[in-house]
This record gives sequence, structure tokens and C-alpha cells, in this order.
Amino acid sequence: MTTRLDALKRHSLVVADTGDLDAIERYRPHDATTNPSLLLKAFDLPGYQALIDEELAAAKAEPGDAETRLEHAVDRLAVAKGAEIARRIPGRISTEVAARLSFDTQASIRKAHELVERYERRGVERERVLIKLAATWEGIRAAEVLEREGIQCNLTLLFGEAQAQACFDAGVFLVSPFVGRVTDWYRKETGRDYAPEEDPGVAFVRGVCALAGRGGYATVVMGASFRTTGQVLALAGCPRLTIAPALLEELAAEEGEVEKAIALPAASERPAPLDEPAFRWRHNQDAMANDKLAEGIRRFDEDQRTLEARIAERLG
Repeated sequence: MTTRLDALKRHSLVVADTGDLDAIERYRPHDATTNPSLLLKAFDLPGYQALIDEELAAAKAEPGDAETRLEHAVDRLAVAKGAEIARRIPGRISTEVAARLSFDTQASIRKAHELVERYERRGVERERVLIKLAATWEGIRAAEVLEREGIQCNLTLLFGEAQAQACFDAGVFLVSPFVGRVTDWYRKETGRDYAPEEDPGVAFVRGVCALAGRGGYATVVMGASFRTTGQVLALAGCPRLTIAPALLEELAAEEGEVEKAIALPAASERPAPLDEPAFRWRHNQDAMANDKLAEGIRRFDEDQRTLEARIAERLG
């Protein structure tokens, strides 16, 4: 009998939302991701201590002041972990630009160049790396430049249609609309629990897929931030789904078929590209998207700062 996970893979490309090498080998996803939150989770696991010690020792020997060495240590660790993951998957590894750069286009571009160069020095070609940026106006502009240079991007923290449209306009490789955090916001506002078919997060991602299809955009849509397997299965057919190990385990343990829930519409009409005032106005009018983007950037930055503190402690 087929497991739900295997059945799901017939409709959507599955990405592992984890930096856990054991989980990646167990569930064999096509792509994977790493970010400060996931690095922080792995920081105390016994299997990663040798890698951490090796990278921090190398960072300590790099020139520069303490702040520069700390920044380089975070980058070295992210790329070392990403390179290990890349050896275990056939597809791409997403690596995140620090959230504190979310409103600085030029700094985001510089950091992306540094990360890609570090990957290439480790034998991972840029074609296998996705630079992960927050879907702010500045992050989208950075991605537009990087895409023209042949550095493909994953735009994350996507909660609203204006963000999605601006990413499509910019020709980014991939967008990650969030499911669970959208639903969290509506649940808090309404006090309701939602079945998968009426789930606001599911509806949002389906809308992004429809927008991509109608416009004939090449950008890949990847549903992210799932809370339940019900949300995952309600998006079967979304081009990619990034799923945490706990939910991958549930899907792998359950037998049964999976019905395709999304079929992308044929290209029919492409709206006029958004300029900055139109983007900011439409995003401002979406209270949920406004709230969750700001909160997401703050949360990612908190994890980045905690990771930096742990690394600083180890560096002495």
C-alpha cells in the first residue's frame, strides 16, 4: 500500500523544512533549506559538534574585528551545513540572508554574493543554491538583480497578494507563501478553528497558485509553514511543498492515496506590474499580511541574534 507521503510526491515536489541530516536521509526530499532558526535547533545536537567546531575555528582565524569574524562565522556555519545537505539531495538548498537586511537592497545583494561564493568554494554550484530573502519591496528588488546575474532566489515570509504579484513581476525563481501563520492570524481574530477546505492559509496559497497560472509566470509556488497534514494534503498539486519532519513522519506513517487538490489554470491575463507606491498601498490594506510580515522578520532576527550569541560564546 502506498504511503500518503509517496502519494503526495506524485502531485507536488516535496522539500524538507529542516536542517536535520538524519531527517533528510530518511524522507529523501528533492530540495531542502537552512536558516538561523534551523541552525539554532541543530546547535546542541551531538552529530553536528565536529562541523561546528571546525567552522568556528576557521572563522576565528579570519582577519577582521570581532564583529566581522562573528558575521563570517554565521555564514561559514550556514554554508557548511547547506553543503552537507546538498550532498544528500538531488535538488537545491535554500540559504537565508539575515533578516536585519530585509529593508536594504544593496546589502542583501552583497550578502547573497558572499554566500554563493562560499558555496562555490565548497564545490556547490550556484545553480544548486537558492538565496532566501524576505518578500519586502527591498528584498524583491534585490532578488530581481540577483536573478539577472544568474543567482536564483526564494522569496519567503509571503503573506499577501501584493507580495506575490511583485515577486512574479520581478521574475524570481520561487516564492514561499505561508499557510500556518496566515491561519494563526485568522484564528486569533475570529476564535474559529478551520477545516482544511475552508482554511484561510490554504485558500491564500491556492490563490497565489491561481495568480501564477493566470499570468503565465515562470515563478514556482511553494507552500510553506504548515501546522497539520490536513493543510498539506489540501494543497496537493501546488508545485512544491516544504514540510517539517514531524509532518513528513505523519504522512509517511499513514497509508492511502492523495487526491490532487490544485490544478493551475491556463494563462489568460497578466496584470500590469506593480510600482512601489501601488505595492506599498496594497500591502498596507491587507492587515494580516502587514502584521505577519513584520512579525516574521522580527522572529527571524531574534533567532539570528540568539545564534550569534551562541557562536560568540563558542568563539570566546
